[in-house]
Amino acid sequence: MEIKRFTKNDAGFVCENCGFEVMPLGKTSRNHCPRCLCSIHIDVNPGDRASDCLGLLVPILCEPDPKKGYVITHKCKKCGDVRRNKAALKLSAKDTLPDDQYDSEELLIKLTVCRE
Repeated sequence: MEIKRFTKNDAGFVCENCGFEVMPLGKTSRNHCPRCLCSIHIDVNPGDRASDCLGLLVPILCEPDPKKGYVITHKCKKCGDVRRNKAALKLSAKDTLPDDQYDSEELLIKLTVCRE
């Protein structure tokens, strides 16, 4: 039997870190705030909402990925778990959410480490 590793769960929420109202992305499971990039440790596997931790996941790193664009690494302040999630960027005119609903490019740049 195959274990499901991803559950689409694209609900809006209010960020527990900064209070920003986050709208559904309309594409995939949304799990972090576009304004502060923080999240809550609520998933075991993406979108399943099966974690009992509920700690604050803070962004610690952002890395470019040739297939996914940018990937944000979060670390849970409660249990120390490390998670990775694709950044939500406005990629084309077809992306119709208000600009403030896409991840802060300024914060993504600050988290990006130049590797030589």
